[in-house]
Formats: sequence, structure tokens, C-alpha cells
Amino acid sequence: MVSGILAYRMLPVAALPQVDYPIIQVFTFYPGASPDVVTRAITAPLERSLGQIPGLKQMSSTSSGGASVVTLQFSLEVDLGVAEQEVQAALNAADNLLPNDLPAPPVYRKVNPADAPILTLAVTSKTLPLPQVYDLVDTRIAQRLAQLPGVGMVSLGGGQRPAIRVQVNPAALAAHELSLEDVRGAIAAANVNQPKGSFDGPYRFTMLDANDQIRSVEEYRALIVAWRNGAPLRLGDVATITEGAENRFLAAWANELPAVLVNVQRQPGANVIEVADRVRGLLPRLVSTMPAATEVTVLTDRTGSIRASVRDVQKELMFAVALVVMVTFLFLRNASATLIPSVVVPLSLVGTFGAMYLLGFSINNLSLMALTIATGFVVDDAIVMLENIARHREMGKPPLQAALDGAREIGFTLVSLTISLIAVLIPLLFMGDVVGRLFHEFAVTLAVAIFISLLVSLTLTPMMAGRMLKGELQHEREDFLTRVIARYTVWLDWVLDRQRATLLVMLATLVLTAGLYVVVPKGFFPPQDSGVLQVVTEAPQDISFVAMAERQQALAEKILEDPAVASLSSFIGVDGTNTTLNSGRMLVNLKPHEERADRAQAIIERLRAKLSDPVTGVPGIRAYLQPVQELSIEDRVSRTQYQMTLTSPDMEELALWTARLLERLQQEPALSDVASDLQNQGLQAYVEIHRDQAARLGVSVAQIANALYSAFGQRQIATLFTQANQYRVV
Repeated sequence: MVSGILAYRMLPVAALPQVDYPIIQVFTFYPGASPDVVTRAITAPLERSLGQIPGLKQMSSTSSGGASVVTLQFSLEVDLGVAEQEVQAALNAADNLLPNDLPAPPVYRKVNPADAPILTLAVTSKTLPLPQVYDLVDTRIAQRLAQLPGVGMVSLGGGQRPAIRVQVNPAALAAHELSLEDVRGAIAAANVNQPKGSFDGPYRFTMLDANDQIRSVEEYRALIVAWRNGAPLRLGDVATITEGAENRFLAAWANELPAVLVNVQRQPGANVIEVADRVRGLLPRLVSTMPAATEVTVLTDRTGSIRASVRDVQKELMFAVALVVMVTFLFLRNASATLIPSVVVPLSLVGTFGAMYLLGFSINNLSLMALTIATGFVVDDAIVMLENIARHREMGKPPLQAALDGAREIGFTLVSLTISLIAVLIPLLFMGDVVGRLFHEFAVTLAVAIFISLLVSLTLTPMMAGRMLKGELQHEREDFLTRVIARYTVWLDWVLDRQRATLLVMLATLVLTAGLYVVVPKGFFPPQDSGVLQVVTEAPQDISFVAMAERQQALAEKILEDPAVASLSSFIGVDGTNTTLNSGRMLVNLKPHEERADRAQAIIERLRAKLSDPVTGVPGIRAYLQPVQELSIEDRVSRTQYQMTLTSPDMEELALWTARLLERLQQEPALSDVASDLQNQGLQAYVEIHRDQAARLGVSVAQIANALYSAFGQRQIATLFTQANQYRVV
């Protein structure tokens, strides 16, 4: 009893048993590269190397402008730590196949991209520029949160990483007969961070250092890039140098305010509530290190709905226990006789908590459901034992002798009944994949509770009956239950006299059951109302970043107008989660259940109708809404509830059949939000190099490519190293 109570206090709380697939994502960023270049130069070599990892169940990749994301899903039996080592070895093997000018090597995160963040923080400031806010969040909050156990990834939405931006004036370059390569070379040569050596004298040892890095905008403006007519030509003469963001094509908002979003995602298999509690416990200390000009707000916390659902099931469990005791008393109509089997319920449940702790289970909806179901089973053995002991008492035996004889007589029967109940659960233990893992905890919890009730019925129940059962389980007065039993006897005689009709009714019931099974809707898991909606936005593929930001904000304003919406976070731009410039993400936080009249699905239907209407919606952008679920077996962020994957080695053939399938599915009245993630309609300017003419002018293909990259690719040409962080010159 004591061990069970202690175990209950130490058991973790979760929405569902941990059944996550081991998933690792590999990110590689190549600013300015087209999707084709990213595919050939980065994604293909990584796929060849990562595809050889044992235990890999599924590998998918996305190549977009400037970013490659490879998602690896392993079998359930694979340990995530072992998979991590294999991924690191594969990345090391592929290192020499990747471009030499990558700004950073590929990095991996142990996180499921389809799993919504468990916590989203918004950091805003009315006075500080966003790049400075980003730097503060990155160094003082994100790095510390990422070190917490169970945290898979801490990503910063709207990544306005500080940088020094050099905007070159092409006319000024031409006037001074300079090329972009000359400017890039001058900046790179002025920024080095390498060892200088040391010298050792007879008495002292001295390290060498130098001012080989320039760190401020003023120093860059004064940088000499060339000499013309005996006078220095400085960088400020041919370019505009400013402090800005490393990537101009990223933005995030908290409601309608520009912000830096801190998205905390858990590792596959980590307990959501434990991770969230660790983050919340550390957060006040981290916030205290931030300047007073910043404001940190918790926008999304998924644990609230999880705790509420678990509390609801706990209440149902308490209600079930009380109902079992009440029904037992209603039939036994004796306080002492009711107490004896009723003791079995708390003992069985508390003992089960101890077994759950030893087995590594958690208090979740399914394990509590198993305990709720068990309350109806655990008293059966005790009642059967009590009735048999009472029968021996009616024979005139002393209480202790009646308890011994009754237990000895019925003990084997109780064991066989318990084994037959547990045997029903055995198939659940042998189910494979996610469903098997999901119901394994349910089956074991229920079986343990039933087994403990057997032990209590064979030991404690006879002892209590011998001590407490002094009278007989008979009642002199006729009451309501006696009349019910008499009426039941009459109906039973009537049914037994009409056996053929009874059999026909039974067969008709079986047929009706089979028919209803076919008709009733089926699914993997019922949709949950977690209080959070996930929104994927999509605009035309040729949209500019400025226009995308305007439409994303207009869409957010429309969503915030709904009375059931409390707040939202929104971001656009290409990062590890968002893979295209014409798409964005939102997390919409609904008001608590008691403050809103509708469920999440009804709110989604209302918002979908509003946003798709030509009058009330936002033209030029679509929104795909889904409720965030606690259980996800996907490995990618999906726009809609169902996905269909088409594969083909021929890109043109794939595009052709994708369009045909899309058109056909859109004609189905039962389907809505039918869309494809194929991105082949964007604008692209193609530069055809005349190699002979370029060679005649003394210009190489590499020089042309470098000039284009420097002019249009947000090329990172130097790195500034500080004690706390590194910053780019773009």
C-alpha cells in the first residue's frame, strides 16, 4: 500500500503512452542556392550516405531554396541514442562529397517535425531592434533550454540573427573598375581569425595576437579595398554598410507584433509534461537575465490540455470506484459485507501503481482507462469469495472455519476466472508497431490490477470475512430488489418458453451488429481538442517576401477576430520547419473549454468558411487548419488530415500525374483542402553563359557564378568571432 502511494507520486503524467518512432532530422543550409543545386549538391549525397543506416524505416527529404532537410524515421525497436551515433557517422562519411563553401556543416536534431512545439515563447521589444533581441534570446535563453533533458530542439522563429550587411553599388564598382570578387576578397582578407604563434625568451613566454578582425560598421566603411590614382578607395565609397539581419527573408509575429519565437520541441519518447515543467522551472531565472526592454510571454503550452484530460479521467476513476461500492452495498445491503469486497478496489489500484512505476509506465489516459475498467472486475472475485463464505456461515460454522472452508472451496475457481480474464488481454500484448505499443500499457495495467485483486481476494477477503462477517447475508423484509428479482424470474420463464424466437432475435442482433460495424466510421485515433490549432499557409509560388508577410499578417488578423481564439504565433521564411518562401506556419491558441462554446473541429470549420470566402477572407493566400494531436505517427508537417505520396524517377512525369490526381480529388464532394506540395510554378531567371565569348574576354564560368552569388545570394563572406557568439558578414 505504502509503496503504491509513493509510486503514484513519482509516476510521470502524459496524454498517452510513449509510442513515438525514433526520428532524426538533418538540416543543411546553403544560402542563395536554388532547389536544383541543393538537391544535387547536398540532398543526394546525404541520402546516399544516410540511406545505409541499419534500422532505417523511412527517409524523406525536402530541397528548397537555400535549405536541405532530410528526415529519418527508424523502426520502433531502434534506440534513439544508437541511431544518433549512426547518423553522425554517416554525416562524417558524406562530408567530402558536400560543397566546400557551405557556411556550416550539416546538423541533426532528435525531433519529429510533425510534432507541434510543447511550448512557444514570444520575445518582443518596443525599443530594441529584432536582430539584437534575437541575439539576446539565442545566447541567454535558447542555448540553456536546449541543454535540458528531453528537449529535442529549440528553434527560433523569425530568425533575425545579427549580421553586418554590405550592399554594393554596381555603378560605383564599374566607375572604379572593381568587381564583386575584388570587394569580397578585400573583406575576407581583412577578417581572419587564425593563430599567430608565440615566442619563448630566456625568462618569459609570450603569445602573439593582432587586430586581424574588424567588428564595427565604421571599421568596415573605412576598409581600403583598392588604390586608385595614389588614393585609397574605401568600402564605404562603393557600398552601404549597415547592421541588420543575416537572412532578410525570415519574420515572425506574436499576435500582430514582430517577435522572436522560441519553439521548444521534445525528443521522441520524452514525457511532454516533464519537459515542460523543466522549461517552466528554468524560465524565470533565464528571463531575469534579459534586459528590461524585452518582454517574454508564454504563447502556447500544450501541457494544459494534457493535464486537464488526465484530471478528467482521474475524476471518472473516482466516480467508478464510488459507483462500484454503492452498487455492491445496494445488493448486499450490509455495511460490513460491503466493506470487505470494497477494500479490494483501492488495494488493487494502489498496488497497480507500484507495478506501473517498476515497468516504466506513466499516468495517462489509456492507463487510467484500464484502471477505470478494472474497478468493475476487481470486486468480482471478492464478492464470489464473500458469498461462498456466507454460505458456510449459514451452515452453522464458526466465522474463521467458514472463511477457511469457503476460501479452500472456491479458490481454484477464482484462479481460473482470473486467468480467463487476463487471457483476453494477451493478443494486445503481441500486437506490433504503434498500435501494439499504444495498447501494451493498457493491457498490462489492466492485467496487473486483476491479478492483484485475485491475491487480495484469496488472502485479505477471507481474513476480513472471518473477523467481520458475524451475521447472515439474508434479509427478512421484501423490498424493491426482491420484487425486481421476482419480475426477472417471470420474464426468464417467458423467454425459455419461446426458445426459437429468442434464437432468431439473437441471430438478428448479430447480423445487425455486423452491418453497423461496416457502416460506423473508422479511424486510427479519434480527433482530440487540445486547445491548439496548427495552420499551414500557402501563397502563389512567385510571391515576394514582402507580399507574403503582408498576407500572412492579414490572415492572422482575421483569425484573431474569432471569439474562440486567445492568441497565435506566426512565422514565414525558409528554416528547418518551413521549407518554401511562399508558405508559413501558425499556432493558434484557443480559449479554455469553459470560455468557448464550440469544440476545435467546429471552430476549424467556421474559420475555414470565413477564410475561403472571397469577401471575408484574404485573397492570394490559403490556410489549412488542423487541431494539434497528442499522438502523431507522421514524420512531416502536413497541411491536411490525410496524405498520399506519389513517387517517380522522372520529374516531368511526376508533375503530370500530380496535377491529374489533384484535379480528380478536388471533384470529390467529401474532400476539402485538397492540395499538393509540388513546387514547380515559381519564377526563375536562367542565365545562359556563352563560354567561348567569356573565354575570349578572359572571364571564367567560376567568376560569373561567384559574381551572381555575391550579388543575389546573401553570400556569407566573413565571420566575426566573439566570446559569446559568431556573426556573419553578408
